Amino acid sequence: MGEYLVRCVSDGSVQPPYALNCSSDNSLLRADYAAKRLELKPFPGIWRFYDWLPLNEIMPEAWEGSATYRSSGLAAEIGLEQLYISFNGYWPERGARLKTCSFKELEALPTMQRQRERGDGSTLVVASAGNTARAFAEVASMTRQPLVLFVPEKAIPRMWITVEKGPVTLFSVKGDYYDAISMAEEVQSRPGFLPEGGARNIARRDGMGTVMLDAALKIGRIPDHYFQAVGSGTGGISAWEASMRLIVDGRFGSNLPRLHLAQNVPNAPIYYAYNCQKPAACCAEMFDDVLFNRRPPYDIPGGVKDALDATRGRVYGITDQEAAKAKSLFEDTECIDILNAPSVAVAALAVAVLSGAVNPEDIILLNITGGGVSRVKEDFAHNALQPDAVVSRWEEAVEFLESGS
Repeated sequence: MGEYLVRCVSDGSVQPPYALNCSSDNSLLRADYAAKRLELKPFPGIWRFYDWLPLNEIMPEAWEGSATYRSSGLAAEIGLEQLYISFNGYWPERGARLKTCSFKELEALPTMQRQRERGDGSTLVVASAGNTARAFAEVASMTRQPLVLFVPEKAIPRMWITVEKGPVTLFSVKGDYYDAISMAEEVQSRPGFLPEGGARNIARRDGMGTVMLDAALKIGRIPDHYFQAVGSGTGGISAWEASMRLIVDGRFGSNLPRLHLAQNVPNAPIYYAYNCQKPAACCAEMFDDVLFNRRPPYDIPGGVKDALDATRGRVYGITDQEAAKAKSLFEDTECIDILNAPSVAVAALAVAVLSGAVNPEDIILLNITGGGVSRVKEDFAHNALQPDAVVSRWEEAVEFLESGS
Protein backbone atom coordinates (compact mmCIF):
# COMPACT_ATOMS: atom_id res chain seq x y z
CA MET A 1 0.00 0.00 0.00
CA GLY A 2 1.27 3.46 -0.83
CA GLU A 3 1.48 5.76 2.17
CA TYR A 4 0.78 9.47 1.83
CA LEU A 5 -1.32 12.35 3.13
CA VAL A 6 -2.94 15.07 1.04
CA ARG A 7 -2.14 18.52 2.40
CA CYS A 8 -2.94 22.12 1.51
CA VAL A 9 0.15 23.95 0.31
CA SER A 10 -0.93 27.10 2.18
CA ASP A 11 -1.23 25.78 5.74
CA GLY A 12 -0.29 22.09 5.64
CA SER A 13 -3.74 20.98 6.75
CA VAL A 14 -4.66 17.40 5.89
CA GLN A 15 -7.49 16.99 3.39
CA PRO A 16 -9.52 13.95 2.27
CA PRO A 17 -7.50 11.57 0.06
CA TYR A 18 -9.43 12.29 -3.15
CA ALA A 19 -9.91 16.02 -2.62
CA LEU A 20 -9.10 18.46 -5.42
CA ASN A 21 -9.41 21.65 -3.38
CA CYS A 22 -8.40 22.93 0.05
CA SER A 23 -11.34 23.39 2.38
CA SER A 24 -10.13 26.79 3.62
CA ASP A 25 -8.69 28.63 0.62
CA ASN A 26 -7.70 28.43 -3.06
CA SER A 27 -4.41 26.68 -2.43
CA LEU A 28 -3.22 23.69 -4.42
CA LEU A 29 -2.98 20.36 -2.65
CA ARG A 30 0.24 18.38 -2.44
CA ALA A 31 0.98 14.76 -1.61
CA ASP A 32 3.10 14.22 1.50
CA TYR A 33 4.69 10.80 1.06
CA ALA A 34 5.85 8.65 3.96
CA ALA A 35 8.89 7.58 1.92
CA LYS A 36 11.44 10.41 1.97
CA ARG A 37 14.07 8.60 -0.11
CA LEU A 38 13.66 7.67 -3.76
CA GLU A 39 13.66 3.88 -3.59
CA LEU A 40 12.83 2.32 -6.93
CA LYS A 41 10.32 -0.51 -7.02
CA PRO A 42 10.72 -3.62 -9.21
CA PHE A 43 7.99 -2.41 -11.57
CA PRO A 44 8.28 -1.23 -15.18
CA GLY A 45 8.29 2.36 -16.42
CA ILE A 46 6.52 5.01 -14.38
CA TRP A 47 5.58 2.51 -11.67
CA ARG A 48 9.23 2.38 -10.54
CA PHE A 49 8.39 5.60 -8.73
CA TYR A 50 5.43 4.06 -6.91
CA ASP A 51 6.46 5.44 -3.51
CA TRP A 52 6.08 8.99 -4.87
CA LEU A 53 2.79 8.48 -6.68
CA PRO A 54 -0.55 8.90 -4.83
CA LEU A 55 -1.72 5.34 -5.41
CA ASN A 56 -2.45 2.15 -3.50
CA GLU A 57 -1.66 -0.18 -6.40
CA ILE A 58 -0.14 -0.08 -9.86
CA MET A 59 -1.91 -0.44 -13.20
CA PRO A 60 -0.76 -3.67 -14.87
CA GLU A 61 -2.18 -2.84 -18.31
CA ALA A 62 0.05 0.19 -19.01
CA TRP A 63 3.33 1.40 -17.56
CA GLU A 64 5.24 3.65 -19.98
CA GLY A 65 7.54 6.33 -18.53
CA SER A 66 10.12 8.97 -19.41
CA ALA A 67 13.42 8.36 -21.17
CA THR A 68 16.40 10.61 -20.44
CA TYR A 69 19.56 10.72 -22.51
CA ARG A 70 22.59 12.98 -22.92
CA SER A 71 22.48 15.00 -26.11
CA SER A 72 25.37 15.14 -28.50
CA GLY A 73 23.85 16.62 -31.67
CA LEU A 74 21.80 19.55 -30.37
CA ALA A 75 24.28 20.15 -27.55
CA ALA A 76 27.17 20.56 -29.96
CA GLU A 77 25.14 22.77 -32.29
CA ILE A 78 24.25 25.32 -29.61
CA GLY A 79 27.41 25.00 -27.52
CA LEU A 80 26.38 23.09 -24.40
CA GLU A 81 28.54 20.53 -22.64
CA GLN A 82 25.94 18.81 -20.44
CA LEU A 83 22.56 18.95 -22.11
CA TYR A 84 20.19 16.14 -21.15
CA ILE A 85 16.94 15.52 -22.97
CA SER A 86 13.85 13.95 -21.43
CA PHE A 87 12.10 12.51 -24.45
CA ASN A 88 8.43 11.98 -23.70
CA GLY A 89 7.10 10.43 -26.85
CA TYR A 90 7.69 7.31 -28.90
CA TRP A 91 11.31 6.47 -29.61
CA PRO A 92 11.91 2.86 -28.50
CA GLU A 93 15.54 2.98 -29.56
CA ARG A 94 16.00 5.51 -26.72
CA GLY A 95 13.66 3.67 -24.36
CA ALA A 96 10.72 6.03 -24.93
CA ARG A 97 7.43 4.19 -25.51
CA LEU A 98 4.62 6.67 -24.93
CA LYS A 99 2.43 5.52 -27.80
CA THR A 100 0.31 8.67 -27.99
CA CYS A 101 3.61 10.56 -28.36
CA SER A 102 2.96 12.98 -25.51
CA PHE A 103 4.01 13.25 -21.88
CA LYS A 104 0.33 13.60 -21.08
CA GLU A 105 0.38 9.81 -20.74
CA LEU A 106 2.41 10.36 -17.57
CA GLU A 107 -0.61 12.23 -16.21
CA ALA A 108 -3.23 9.82 -17.53
CA LEU A 109 -1.71 6.65 -16.06
CA PRO A 110 -1.78 7.57 -12.34
CA THR A 111 -5.00 9.56 -12.74
CA MET A 112 -6.88 6.61 -14.25
CA GLN A 113 -5.42 4.23 -11.66
CA ARG A 114 -6.51 6.61 -8.90
CA GLN A 115 -9.97 6.72 -10.47
CA ARG A 116 -10.06 2.93 -10.42
CA GLU A 117 -9.14 2.90 -6.73
CA ARG A 118 -12.09 5.13 -5.86
CA GLY A 119 -14.31 2.16 -6.74
CA ASP A 120 -17.51 4.20 -6.95
CA GLY A 121 -18.29 3.60 -10.62
CA SER A 122 -18.10 7.27 -11.51
CA THR A 123 -17.05 8.50 -14.95
CA LEU A 124 -14.09 10.82 -15.32
CA VAL A 125 -14.63 13.98 -17.40
CA VAL A 126 -11.67 15.62 -19.17
CA ALA A 127 -11.39 18.79 -21.26
CA SER A 128 -8.41 19.01 -23.59
CA ALA A 129 -6.94 20.79 -26.58
CA GLY A 130 -5.93 17.41 -27.95
CA ASN A 131 -2.85 15.76 -26.43
CA THR A 132 -4.32 15.19 -22.97
CA ALA A 133 -7.53 13.77 -24.43
CA ARG A 134 -5.57 11.43 -26.69
CA ALA A 135 -3.54 10.12 -23.74
CA PHE A 136 -6.58 9.61 -21.54
CA ALA A 137 -8.48 7.93 -24.38
CA GLU A 138 -5.60 5.50 -24.89
CA VAL A 139 -5.35 4.55 -21.22
CA ALA A 140 -9.12 4.38 -20.68
CA SER A 141 -9.45 2.13 -23.73
CA MET A 142 -6.71 -0.18 -22.48
CA THR A 143 -8.22 -0.41 -18.99
CA ARG A 144 -11.90 -0.36 -20.10
CA GLN A 145 -12.71 2.56 -17.79
CA PRO A 146 -15.51 4.98 -18.73
CA LEU A 147 -14.37 8.42 -19.84
CA VAL A 148 -15.99 11.56 -21.26
CA LEU A 149 -13.85 13.95 -23.33
CA PHE A 150 -14.55 17.52 -24.43
CA VAL A 151 -12.26 18.63 -27.28
CA PRO A 152 -12.48 21.74 -29.49
CA GLU A 153 -13.56 20.76 -32.99
CA LYS A 154 -10.33 22.19 -34.38
CA ALA A 155 -8.39 19.63 -32.33
CA ILE A 156 -10.37 16.55 -33.38
CA PRO A 157 -7.70 15.53 -35.95
CA ARG A 158 -5.35 15.00 -32.97
CA MET A 159 -7.70 12.37 -31.59
CA TRP A 160 -6.21 8.98 -32.40
CA ILE A 161 -5.12 6.01 -30.32
CA THR A 162 -3.17 2.82 -30.99
CA VAL A 163 -5.68 0.41 -29.45
CA GLU A 164 -9.35 -0.39 -29.99
CA LYS A 165 -11.59 2.33 -28.60
CA GLY A 166 -13.00 1.55 -25.17
CA PRO A 167 -15.89 3.13 -23.23
CA VAL A 168 -14.89 6.65 -24.29
CA THR A 169 -17.43 9.35 -25.22
CA LEU A 170 -15.88 12.10 -27.32
CA PHE A 171 -17.62 15.46 -27.71
CA SER A 172 -16.48 17.86 -30.42
CA VAL A 173 -17.00 21.36 -29.02
CA LYS A 174 -17.92 24.27 -31.25
CA GLY A 175 -15.46 26.68 -29.70
CA ASP A 176 -11.98 26.84 -28.23
CA TYR A 177 -10.28 25.11 -25.30
CA TYR A 178 -11.89 27.50 -22.81
CA ASP A 179 -15.32 26.54 -24.14
CA ALA A 180 -14.43 22.86 -23.79
CA ILE A 181 -13.40 23.45 -20.17
CA SER A 182 -16.63 25.33 -19.42
CA MET A 183 -18.78 22.53 -20.83
CA ALA A 184 -16.81 19.86 -18.99
CA GLU A 185 -17.26 21.71 -15.70
CA GLU A 186 -21.03 21.65 -16.09
CA VAL A 187 -21.09 17.91 -16.78
CA GLN A 188 -18.64 17.18 -13.96
CA SER A 189 -21.05 18.64 -11.44
CA ARG A 190 -23.76 16.08 -12.24
CA PRO A 191 -24.21 12.81 -10.31
CA GLY A 192 -22.07 9.95 -11.57
CA PHE A 193 -19.42 12.18 -13.13
CA LEU A 194 -16.15 13.50 -11.70
CA PRO A 195 -13.63 16.15 -12.75
CA GLU A 196 -10.08 15.00 -13.31
CA GLY A 197 -8.98 18.29 -11.77
CA GLY A 198 -6.27 19.62 -14.07
CA ALA A 199 -3.48 21.28 -12.11
CA ARG A 200 -5.34 20.51 -8.87
CA ASN A 201 -5.01 16.77 -9.42
CA ILE A 202 -2.01 15.51 -7.44
CA ALA A 203 -1.87 12.33 -9.54
CA ARG A 204 -1.44 14.38 -12.72
CA ARG A 205 1.28 16.56 -11.21
CA ASP A 206 3.21 13.73 -9.61
CA GLY A 207 2.96 11.69 -12.79
CA MET A 208 4.59 14.56 -14.67
CA GLY A 209 7.08 14.91 -11.83
CA THR A 210 8.58 11.54 -12.76
CA VAL A 211 10.29 13.38 -15.64
CA MET A 212 12.54 15.05 -13.05
CA LEU A 213 12.96 11.84 -11.06
CA ASP A 214 14.08 9.87 -14.12
CA ALA A 215 16.48 12.64 -15.11
CA ALA A 216 18.02 12.89 -11.63
CA LEU A 217 18.71 9.16 -11.69
CA LYS A 218 20.30 9.40 -15.14
CA ILE A 219 22.39 12.47 -14.36
CA GLY A 220 23.16 11.54 -10.75
CA ARG A 221 21.93 14.89 -9.41
CA ILE A 222 19.29 17.57 -9.83
CA PRO A 223 20.00 19.60 -13.00
CA ASP A 224 20.91 23.27 -12.81
CA HIS A 225 18.20 24.28 -15.30
CA TYR A 226 14.90 22.86 -16.52
CA PHE A 227 13.31 23.92 -19.84
CA GLN A 228 9.72 23.22 -20.85
CA ALA A 229 7.00 24.73 -23.03
CA VAL A 230 3.82 25.24 -21.01
CA GLY A 231 0.16 26.07 -21.40
CA SER A 232 -1.16 25.95 -17.85
CA GLY A 233 2.31 25.77 -16.31
CA THR A 234 1.46 22.58 -14.42
CA GLY A 235 4.55 20.83 -15.76
CA GLY A 236 6.73 23.52 -14.20
CA ILE A 237 4.99 23.08 -10.85
CA SER A 238 5.52 19.33 -11.10
CA ALA A 239 9.25 19.69 -11.79
CA TRP A 240 9.58 22.03 -8.79
CA GLU A 241 7.71 19.68 -6.44
CA ALA A 242 9.69 16.63 -7.57
CA SER A 243 12.93 18.57 -7.06
CA MET A 244 11.96 19.48 -3.51
CA ARG A 245 11.42 15.78 -2.76
CA LEU A 246 14.83 14.97 -4.24
CA ILE A 247 16.46 17.59 -2.02
CA VAL A 248 14.87 16.02 1.06
CA ASP A 249 16.23 12.66 -0.11
CA GLY A 250 19.72 14.15 0.24
CA ARG A 251 21.52 12.20 -2.51
CA PHE A 252 20.83 14.43 -5.50
CA GLY A 253 22.05 17.86 -4.38
CA SER A 254 20.61 20.71 -2.37
CA ASN A 255 19.72 23.27 -5.06
CA LEU A 256 16.47 23.63 -6.93
CA PRO A 257 16.77 23.72 -10.74
CA ARG A 258 16.02 27.07 -12.30
CA LEU A 259 12.75 26.79 -14.20
CA HIS A 260 12.76 28.13 -17.77
CA LEU A 261 9.16 28.02 -18.98
CA ALA A 262 8.22 28.99 -22.52
CA GLN A 263 4.99 30.15 -24.13
CA ASN A 264 3.97 30.90 -27.70
CA VAL A 265 3.24 34.65 -28.05
CA PRO A 266 0.88 36.40 -28.30
CA ASN A 267 -1.28 33.74 -26.58
CA ALA A 268 0.93 33.70 -23.50
CA PRO A 269 -0.79 34.74 -20.25
CA ILE A 270 1.94 33.33 -18.00
CA TYR A 271 4.67 35.12 -19.97
CA TYR A 272 2.94 38.47 -19.71
CA ALA A 273 1.97 38.04 -16.05
CA TYR A 274 5.45 37.06 -14.89
CA ASN A 275 7.15 39.81 -16.86
CA CYS A 276 4.60 42.38 -15.62
CA GLN A 277 3.59 43.26 -19.16
CA LYS A 278 0.20 44.12 -20.54
CA PRO A 279 -1.11 41.08 -22.45
CA ALA A 280 -1.04 41.37 -26.21
CA ALA A 281 -4.13 40.59 -28.22
CA CYS A 282 -4.68 36.86 -27.89
CA CYS A 283 -6.42 34.15 -29.80
CA ALA A 284 -4.40 34.55 -32.99
CA GLU A 285 -3.23 31.46 -34.85
CA MET A 286 -0.54 29.65 -32.88
CA PHE A 287 2.38 27.39 -33.67
CA ASP A 288 0.67 24.97 -31.30
CA ASP A 289 -2.60 25.86 -29.59
CA VAL A 290 -2.15 23.21 -26.88
CA LEU A 291 0.06 25.82 -25.20
CA PHE A 292 -2.79 28.25 -24.61
CA ASN A 293 -4.78 28.16 -21.39
CA ARG A 294 -6.81 31.24 -20.48
CA ARG A 295 -6.91 30.29 -16.79
CA PRO A 296 -3.51 28.99 -15.71
CA PRO A 297 -2.99 28.23 -12.00
CA TYR A 298 -0.72 31.22 -11.70
CA ASP A 299 -1.18 33.39 -8.63
CA ILE A 300 -2.41 30.81 -6.10
CA PRO A 301 -0.53 29.11 -3.23
CA GLY A 302 1.64 26.40 -4.77
CA GLY A 303 0.99 27.66 -8.29
CA VAL A 304 3.17 28.74 -11.20
CA LYS A 305 4.32 32.04 -9.67
CA ASP A 306 5.43 30.31 -6.48
CA ALA A 307 7.38 27.76 -8.53
CA LEU A 308 9.09 30.50 -10.53
CA ASP A 309 9.86 32.57 -7.44
CA ALA A 310 11.29 29.59 -5.54
CA THR A 311 13.58 28.61 -8.42
CA ARG A 312 14.51 32.11 -9.68
CA GLY A 313 12.71 31.07 -12.82
CA ARG A 314 12.15 32.80 -16.11
CA VAL A 315 9.37 32.76 -18.71
CA TYR A 316 10.06 33.19 -22.44
CA GLY A 317 7.77 34.48 -25.15
CA ILE A 318 8.55 32.57 -28.35
CA THR A 319 7.25 33.53 -31.78
CA ASP A 320 5.99 31.10 -34.39
CA GLN A 321 9.07 31.78 -36.50
CA GLU A 322 11.46 31.04 -33.62
CA ALA A 323 9.59 27.82 -32.82
CA ALA A 324 9.61 26.63 -36.44
CA LYS A 325 13.36 27.23 -36.70
CA ALA A 326 13.95 25.39 -33.42
CA LYS A 327 11.84 22.43 -34.54
CA SER A 328 13.99 21.98 -37.64
CA LEU A 329 17.16 22.38 -35.58
CA PHE A 330 16.14 19.67 -33.11
CA GLU A 331 14.97 17.21 -35.74
CA ASP A 332 18.12 17.70 -37.82
CA THR A 333 20.50 17.28 -34.89
CA GLU A 334 18.71 14.61 -32.83
CA CYS A 335 17.19 12.67 -35.76
CA ILE A 336 13.65 12.29 -34.42
CA ASP A 337 10.46 14.21 -35.15
CA ILE A 338 8.88 16.26 -32.35
CA LEU A 339 5.54 17.94 -31.82
CA ASN A 340 5.18 21.68 -32.23
CA ALA A 341 4.82 22.41 -28.51
CA PRO A 342 8.29 21.20 -27.41
CA SER A 343 9.79 23.17 -30.29
CA VAL A 344 8.86 26.26 -28.26
CA ALA A 345 11.03 24.92 -25.41
CA VAL A 346 13.92 24.28 -27.80
CA ALA A 347 13.64 27.87 -28.99
CA ALA A 348 13.70 29.10 -25.39
CA LEU A 349 16.86 27.10 -24.75
CA ALA A 350 18.51 28.71 -27.78
CA VAL A 351 17.52 32.17 -26.50
CA ALA A 352 18.90 31.35 -23.05
CA VAL A 353 22.24 30.26 -24.51
CA LEU A 354 22.58 33.41 -26.62
CA SER A 355 21.61 35.69 -23.74
CA GLY A 356 23.95 34.05 -21.24
CA ALA A 357 21.10 32.90 -18.98
CA VAL A 358 22.80 29.49 -18.96
CA ASN A 359 26.49 28.69 -19.10
CA PRO A 360 28.04 26.14 -21.48
CA GLU A 361 29.08 23.88 -18.59
CA ASP A 362 25.74 23.96 -16.74
CA ILE A 363 23.73 20.76 -16.39
CA ILE A 364 20.53 21.37 -18.35
CA LEU A 365 17.39 19.26 -18.70
CA LEU A 366 15.23 19.91 -21.76
CA ASN A 367 11.78 18.35 -21.60
CA ILE A 368 10.65 17.33 -25.05
CA THR A 369 7.00 16.89 -24.17
CA GLY A 370 5.99 15.08 -27.33
CA GLY A 371 7.46 13.47 -30.40
CA GLY A 372 7.96 10.36 -32.45
CA VAL A 373 4.66 10.44 -34.35
CA SER A 374 6.40 9.32 -37.53
CA ARG A 375 8.21 6.62 -35.59
CA VAL A 376 5.11 5.21 -33.86
CA LYS A 377 3.39 4.83 -37.24
CA GLU A 378 6.04 2.24 -38.11
CA ASP A 379 4.97 0.01 -35.20
CA PHE A 380 1.27 0.73 -34.60
CA ALA A 381 -1.86 1.64 -36.51
CA HIS A 382 -3.47 4.99 -35.75
CA ASN A 383 -7.14 4.54 -34.92
CA ALA A 384 -8.81 7.88 -35.55
CA LEU A 385 -11.50 8.72 -33.00
CA GLN A 386 -14.66 10.20 -34.44
CA PRO A 387 -16.81 12.45 -32.24
CA ASP A 388 -19.86 10.82 -30.71
CA ALA A 389 -21.59 14.20 -30.88
CA VAL A 390 -20.90 17.80 -31.85
CA VAL A 391 -22.08 20.24 -29.19
CA SER A 392 -22.28 24.00 -28.78
CA ARG A 393 -23.90 23.99 -25.32
CA TRP A 394 -23.35 21.82 -22.27
CA GLU A 395 -27.05 20.94 -22.16
CA GLU A 396 -26.63 19.13 -25.47
CA ALA A 397 -23.87 16.98 -23.98
CA VAL A 398 -25.97 16.14 -20.92
CA GLU A 399 -28.94 15.21 -23.11
CA PHE A 400 -26.69 12.92 -25.18
CA LEU A 401 -25.24 11.21 -22.09
CA GLU A 402 -28.63 10.78 -20.43
CA SER A 403 -30.13 9.32 -23.58
CA GLY A 404 -27.57 6.55 -23.56
CA SER A 405 -26.73 7.20 -27.21
